[in-house]
Amino acid sequence: MIKQDLKALEDKSVYLLREASMKFKNVAALWSMGKDSTTMLSLARKAFMGKVPFPVIHIDNGIDFPETYAFREQLTKKWDLDLIVAYSKIKPDSAGSACCGKNKPEALKKVMKEHGFDALIVSIRRDEHGIRAKERYMSPRSKDFKWNYKDQPTELWDDYTSNADAESHMRVHPLLDWNEIDIWSYIKKEHVPTNPLYFSRNGFRYRSLGCTHCTVPVKSNAKNVDEIIKELSTTKTEERSGRAMDKEKEAAMERLRALGYM
Repeated sequence: MIKQDLKALEDKSVYLLREASMKFKNVAALWSMGKDSTTMLSLARKAFMGKVPFPVIHIDNGIDFPETYAFREQLTKKWDLDLIVAYSKIKPDSAGSACCGKNKPEALKKVMKEHGFDALIVSIRRDEHGIRAKERYMSPRSKDFKWNYKDQPTELWDDYTSNADAESHMRVHPLLDWNEIDIWSYIKKEHVPTNPLYFSRNGFRYRSLGCTHCTVPVKSNAKNVDEIIKELSTTKTEERSGRAMDKEKEAAMERLRALGYM
């Protein structure tokens, strides 16, 4: 995994965040309390003079880790975030797992309709999963949240919204070009607050965070950011190997994202 130019990545992400704020009337961001979405909020604070100017949404199925809830409350207060908690039911789901399949997009649909959001900032990266590599920086969703991955808009000359459907909301992806080492290098450089579950305890840590039902730790002795960066430079283990949803076949994840999965 190659470490990229952090300044160039930061500049692009800040530009995309400012473009979204300027071009859309009512913007919100998804915040899972994971390393990527927290890095995105840190970038937003840099883009907007130390303040995150849009609401942040946590899709909460009630079974996140205790450390995740504690981190949410701590950083919401420290950064004065406008937090919206959208509650997701846990129920049988033919399209995925009961905790994190179609049920989370259903909760997101409800909260976006209630607040009238027309753009949603999501902290996905192209390197995380094959289907995410098909995304654009700004990608339209239909009014029922469907994503047509076979007909993505062309993005030329920094024009990211020309193909947007008036009835859709726009997904904004400011971290699309980043990789896992970039995220951790930026966390180190900017002292971004981090969920403690990422650091090793008793020989295990989490590389990617979901809820308690569908996330397992990986073997690791990395107890701080420097040790994580060193570990990532040699590991052969996939970042999301501990996430149940990512063990699905590629077609299953593609189907879920077409339905609005994050």
